[in-house]
Amino acid sequence: MSTGNVNTTQNSKKQQEVIAERVVHQPADKVWQLIGEDYGAIANSHPAIVKSEYASGTIIGGEGAERMCYFNDKGSQMFHEKIIEWVPEKRSFTQVIVDAKKFPIDKANTVVVYSVEEISKNSSRLKAHLKYRTKPAFMGAMAKGKFKGMLQDYFLAVEHHLTTGERVTAKNFKKIKKQYNN
Repeated sequence: MSTGNVNTTQNSKKQQEVIAERVVHQPADKVWQLIGEDYGAIANSHPAIVKSEYASGTIIGGEGAERMCYFNDKGSQMFHEKIIEWVPEKRSFTQVIVDAKKFPIDKANTVVVYSVEEISKNSSRLKAHLKYRTKPAFMGAMAKGKFKGMLQDYFLAVEHHLTTGERVTAKNFKKIKKQYNN
């Protein structure tokens, strides 16, 4: 799926855009299983997410699946995300933000498309195309680098988790990142 055609959600207000990708040295089907089919268990492979769980919809990834992503132990900083388009034959899904606590995100104007492309038998390209708007809107440009960094960290953590089986956390991520950046 081309990430160039991300649809906005409800409004046509000006949005910021972030595109992130990483070559992951794992088979595309394995990467897809982790990020798509095991949608609610993102906390195992995202260094910023302390806990995640399915909110409603299917128990595995699919159109209508919803997950809660908690960024602190108290649960006061979170995203509630929902898959609105599911294209498993292209290893792609589109999600929106249903709710966000302590994030300056405009839910009605934020959407992200994730996709996994096979490069070879044991290598794939993981991509995200994020279109977002912040509240207040002027924070959008300032948040761009932060959002791109979070996506890049997530992609590196996906590769590490698939390679080692180790759960990636904020505590161990700095050490993990050094292993991959050397």
